Amino acid sequence: MNWLSSFDELSRYRLRLTAERSDLRPTLTVCMSTGCTASGSPEVLRALMEAQRKLGAEGRFAIKRTGCHGFCERGPLVVLRPHGLLYQQVEEKDAEAIVASIIDGVRPVERLLYQDPATGVRVTREEQIPFYQKQTRLLLANNGHIDPTDIGDYVAVGGYSALEKVLSSMKPEQVIDAVKRAGLRGRGGAGFPTGRKWELCRSAEGWPKYVICNADEGDPGAFMDRSLLEANPHSVLEGLLIGAYAIGAEEGYFYIRNEYPLALRHVRTAIQQASESGLLGENILGSGLNFTVKVCRGGGAFVCGEETALIASVEGRLGEPRPRPPYPVERGLWGKPTDINNVKSWASVPLIINNGPEWFASIGTEHSKGTMIFSLVGKVRNTGLVEVPMGITLRRLIFDIGGGPPPGRAFKAVQAGGPSGGCLPASLLDLQVDYEQLAAAGSMMGSGGMVVMDDRTCMVNVAKYFLTFTADESCGKCVPCREGTKEMLAILTDITEGRGSNGELEKLEEIAHWVKDTALCGLGQTAPNPVLTTLRYFRDEYVAHTEQHKCPAGVCRALIRYYIEESECPGCGLCRLNCPSTAIKGDKQKPHAIDDAKCERCGVCVELCKFGAIKVE
Repeated sequence: MNWLSSFDELSRYRLRLTAERSDLRPTLTVCMSTGCTASGSPEVLRALMEAQRKLGAEGRFAIKRTGCHGFCERGPLVVLRPHGLLYQQVEEKDAEAIVASIIDGVRPVERLLYQDPATGVRVTREEQIPFYQKQTRLLLANNGHIDPTDIGDYVAVGGYSALEKVLSSMKPEQVIDAVKRAGLRGRGGAGFPTGRKWELCRSAEGWPKYVICNADEGDPGAFMDRSLLEANPHSVLEGLLIGAYAIGAEEGYFYIRNEYPLALRHVRTAIQQASESGLLGENILGSGLNFTVKVCRGGGAFVCGEETALIASVEGRLGEPRPRPPYPVERGLWGKPTDINNVKSWASVPLIINNGPEWFASIGTEHSKGTMIFSLVGKVRNTGLVEVPMGITLRRLIFDIGGGPPPGRAFKAVQAGGPSGGCLPASLLDLQVDYEQLAAAGSMMGSGGMVVMDDRTCMVNVAKYFLTFTADESCGKCVPCREGTKEMLAILTDITEGRGSNGELEKLEEIAHWVKDTALCGLGQTAPNPVLTTLRYFRDEYVAHTEQHKCPAGVCRALIRYYIEESECPGCGLCRLNCPSTAIKGDKQKPHAIDDAKCERCGVCVELCKFGAIKVE
């Protein structure tokens, strides 16, 4: 169609859209992200539409599907805008009450409002909820406001204005200089200066040149990139377009893991809409820029998050890394200069162009600028997507925004940086979250995974869990990673199953350093981090496992036993009836007992006992 063929036409289109959306008619925005969809938001959306028809409220307010609002713990989420009323954990049966409350003059449905666990007070407005109140939402600002499948929604909130500014008034070198002055660093984990990478790719010899969006997000518990692509794909596409102009590329790729069907669908829709409107293709907006984008589905290999392995996968080869140099900016896709950046990196570019590099550089710390999106998961009250300035402390992130561990539990550690990150203890809660300080503590920024653990967590078992993942995901190309991760995993398995000895701790540490220093790519070089940090900060737990053959956290089955404290057991029979191995005996209303020989240490009895009578030792 190419109906946007000039800067003036784009400006007129934006003005028309803004005018159309300027009425104050209420709009119910329903989160349709993967998380809320799994919790039932499609059914809620249908119920709201049906209630609107049933109560004769068509035209009184709009209903819009949006991407992730961030507060995943409380989904499905429905927000009434512009009033900012947030309804959480909404069900189909709540639809008529919500619709009726709008018809009656916007009266909040009290039972659906968020209740602050600290005060017990119902919070009416979205921005007043501590989870949102203490964030700095820039990349996520439009997530709960726009329909990700409607390019008009994105343009109406200023979308593609950065591209217009770049193509109409900036030379490629000026764009690169702006990104450099902003201090943007790679959000995929390595933290390499983005502007410098663009500069190297632009100056590299070879044609054609390529740009790639790396959305191969494989960290357990991480969903930042997925949610951004699901909720606001045009922001990432606009950044990719600006990068292509600055570097001199005419072809780009989205590399998205196949396990992200909604992100894939929304990105393809965005590409189609941009192509039909003239924002992709030949002579974009009459500027002379030619650029097309393709989507490549990743097969789920964690190692393909590494640049050279990703390139091999796009080319149709086995996803294995190769030695660097040469780096992809010199010899990348099909041997040509290629720039690869993370989803969050590309989405940051329009913000820098629209607001200025000085504005972006004013956020964060001296060497880590802007904001970062974390997926806050694990043993924390408020799980979800969190966007905060670089330099925020772990304490503020986990306690002020995340709400801290569940009631009655104590914070123990946080795994920052995904499976290749490090486990940081409570003594480091005041550590600033930036590239350098995390690295000095033995962890890393990674792509933004943040897994919180409480006092019921065995740190030796945690190291084993993450190492199981990285050993399984190793491509096997280099000996240190292929054999080193297996050997470390074997030692950790022995320790958690009661066969460990003190001498193995030194061997474990030695192998970890060897793998870290000699592995070919980032997967192998960082795989030992969970081992090294748990040895560094929680060595006493390793000693308890190897010397006393006990698991202090009561997690490792081979090192624990359950027993029932007779004085606390009323004989309700709940544990006996639910024991899968029939290891619990006892008469009704009399203390029960556990047959240690038959007990499988599954923990079902502990979870079910309402009296705390079942103990672990």
